[in-house]
Amino acid sequence: MYRTHRFLFYCGLFLVLASTNWLMGQNNERVITTGVPFLLITPDARAAGMGDLGVATTPDAYSQQWNPAKYPFNDIEKGIGVSYTPYLSKLVNDIFLGNLTYYRKIGERGAWGGSLKYFSLGDIQFNEVNSGTIINQGVERPNELTLDLSYSLKLSDQFAMAVAGRYIRSDLKITSDLDAASANTLGVDLAAYYQSDVRKVGNNSMQFRSGVNISNIGPRLVYDIGGQKNFLPTNLKLGTSADWIFDRNSSISLNVEFNKLLVPSPVATTNDAGILVYAQPDVNFLQGVFDSFNDAQDGFSEELKEITWATGLEYQFQNVLALRTGYFNESKEKGARRFVTFGAGLLINQMQVDISYLFSTSSVRSPLENTLRFSLSFDLLSGIVVPEEE
Repeated sequence: MYRTHRFLFYCGLFLVLASTNWLMGQNNERVITTGVPFLLITPDARAAGMGDLGVATTPDAYSQQWNPAKYPFNDIEKGIGVSYTPYLSKLVNDIFLGNLTYYRKIGERGAWGGSLKYFSLGDIQFNEVNSGTIINQGVERPNELTLDLSYSLKLSDQFAMAVAGRYIRSDLKITSDLDAASANTLGVDLAAYYQSDVRKVGNNSMQFRSGVNISNIGPRLVYDIGGQKNFLPTNLKLGTSADWIFDRNSSISLNVEFNKLLVPSPVATTNDAGILVYAQPDVNFLQGVFDSFNDAQDGFSEELKEITWATGLEYQFQNVLALRTGYFNESKEKGARRFVTFGAGLLINQMQVDISYLFSTSSVRSPLENTLRFSLSFDLLSGIVVPEEE
């Protein structure tokens, strides 16, 4: 017979690893889990090199993922980005995240962008054992993808807002399971971005940025007929950035970002067998968003533990070479993700090449640990404009 349970086990394993919501401890039941956690995987090497942040960094082709309200502030009229991220590369070689992004400015104040994100869970072989003989039952290729469009508009010379719509498809079914189906839903992002003028500070110049993005607001996913509903990874990003511009050739940027999942926290309940377990309440997604700020069982102290933070540095030389580093931190009780990242970027003619590398500092291994990530972005028209000093 088909090994349905084994297939679901592998899919569940990959999904858990994708969100890195594994804990080694007694409180692992309190970790917030969602469906389609691949939406939270950083797709581009630039952001990955700065500790997985990007809501308030300078605009680039991958702003669609972090904050589409950044696009109108881009000095490049239009561009395209392509990235590839191996996943669980120490165990398998066919699980990966691919991303394709395109944006174009509309006049001086508007911009639109679109992206396709594809997450492959690799090939899973199914066999039937009959009288000691293994019979090949074929290969399944579970996958997940998103397709999204955004529109952003400058409301002033320093402030912009954006809205994005996202189609989400999660295909984890096997062909022999009549009750299973591909899960489909829609999500919405709401974002804002502020960028100050360049200001003279002593012998140097400074520029400040801040951003906010509430992403993946949408109905819950259902994989099986009459089955459990899974929350989308609705997420609040809030960040700020400060650039020190030393001269026309060099600058350094300090970035800080905070993230919180806007989904219900697990609460203690008793299952049908009378065993105490932790489970998310069965509420609609909008109620889950509002409840997520005050539903933690241990009160405000636990709510604070549900906030992750990251900080990153980026040094730019002549807008050609970039060196990056960053740190990401999550509470031990809420996932225990802690890692240091390094990255670099090089502009060759009108092509930007970025790479990044991650070192875990937690007892919980990251599925991206010791993985080299690559991304390419292309300026389809003009070159990068260096801000003038005041």
